[in-house]
Amino acid sequence: MSDDPTSGTRLLAPAQVGEVLGVSVDEVMALVMEGRLRGMRVGVPARWRVDATSVSEYLDEQSEEARRMALWRQSQTASFPELWGTGFVRNPD
Repeated sequence: MSDDPTSGTRLLAPAQVGEVLGVSVDEVMALVMEGRLRGMRVGVPARWRVDATSVSEYLDEQSEEARRMALWRQSQTASFPELWGTGFVRNPD
């Protein structure tokens, strides 16, 4: 077994990440610069590569955010009989 911490790391080119995410290479690089994706420069000449695990984590985060936003929108459109003027009103003014 190797003690190398990068032995299981899979690196992807920004174009590959862009294809997976459906965005441009510039947008991938912006995500790297913002710290939302883990990227590094490797090789000679140095080229940007993105950790595949960070792409998976980013997609999970985006999915969770979308789920929470959907729940928020759903809660904002909930029907409350007291508010909409139908049904029994417990505390009339």
